[in-house]
Amino acid sequence: MAKSQATFMKKQLEKNRQKKKEEKLERKQERQQNSTGGDLESMMAYVNEFGEIVSTPPEKK
Repeated sequence: MAKSQATFMKKQLEKNRQKKKEEKLERKQERQQNSTGGDLESMMAYVNEFGEIVSTPPEKK
């Protein structure tokens, strides 16, 4: 009887691991689909002549 219960527990643990793995994969795919991008232009910051951080590049003189 102990052997069959141990086998049952192993199967349950494996099912739980597989379920967690699938859920993690689904969350990863959802994050990738809903991402805003993160391109280089949106991450750039510039410092103007007053030392303030601005999102627009300085004008060339």
